[in-house]
Amino acid sequence: MTVRHPEKVNNIDNPIQKKPAWIRVKASYSQEFTVTKNILKKNNLFTVCEEASCPNINECWSKKHATFMIMGDTCTRACAFCNVKTGIPQALDLLEPKKVAQSVKDLNLLHVVITSVDRDDLEDGGAKHFANVISEIKQYNNKTTIEVLTPDFLRKGDVYKIVADAKPDVFNHNLETIPRLYLKVRPGSRYFQSLDLLKKVKDYDSTIFTKSGLMVGLGETKEEIMQVMDDLRVAGVDFLTIGQYLQPSTKHYPIKNFITPEEFESYKLIAEGKGFLLVSSSPLTRSSYHASEDFDVLKKKRINKLI
Repeated sequence: MTVRHPEKVNNIDNPIQKKPAWIRVKASYSQEFTVTKNILKKNNLFTVCEEASCPNINECWSKKHATFMIMGDTCTRACAFCNVKTGIPQALDLLEPKKVAQSVKDLNLLHVVITSVDRDDLEDGGAKHFANVISEIKQYNNKTTIEVLTPDFLRKGDVYKIVADAKPDVFNHNLETIPRLYLKVRPGSRYFQSLDLLKKVKDYDSTIFTKSGLMVGLGETKEEIMQVMDDLRVAGVDFLTIGQYLQPSTKHYPIKNFITPEEFESYKLIAEGKGFLLVSSSPLTRSSYHASEDFDVLKKKRINKLI
């Protein structure tokens, strides 16, 4: 039986605003898009591209880029912004790490992003499964760099070490929004738990790049976003993404305002001034959008910083 958060189910009076011209995406499909879709279907894998209705799916899949969503398509939480379904997840697919590794090979990915649903039902929150996926990818694709976008592992102790010990190149966990909005937007999560996770990963292994992302247009102020930037820098986070929140349905949290490209550029300049190694800030920016290109920039900036 599917269980959803009451606010998400009953909130049916939030009309979806018309998107401004700068964030309208034209649907276009290529042969490469079809190839990507078939490879994922063959291995019976989920992607956040589809499950979260990402606006960049056409562009990314046409480049044979996909963000794998492991541990099923059903989340144990019900964030008010998210389009992934909520309920009781199925048991883990123990063959999934090999399937992901094979798909990475078939797609010839030089950089891969692995994310997941929240799995509060698992004792370790899925940390060991993440580690297994990383290990399998490395076995089959030793030149592929790996980025993970993990849950917060709330009340799971130090299981983040299991993921870090598998040596991903980038450890990402999204704060998503400002502290004031957490009870409405991320009711099952805690702002300082998410922030602390990022700090602990960096303290545990400083060679791993850390990354986090924010949505804007939820009713936050510029000053509140700047405070979150400061919090992330104190936590040692290297890379920040900022993108426009897009409401998936009338049952989801309403868009309060659309942020202009000029405002996104302003956020980028402010964040760079605060010391992030890399900042991606635009209406269509998402955690894994252009992740491969961004990782190459991160590596170069770290090398220059050390020199």
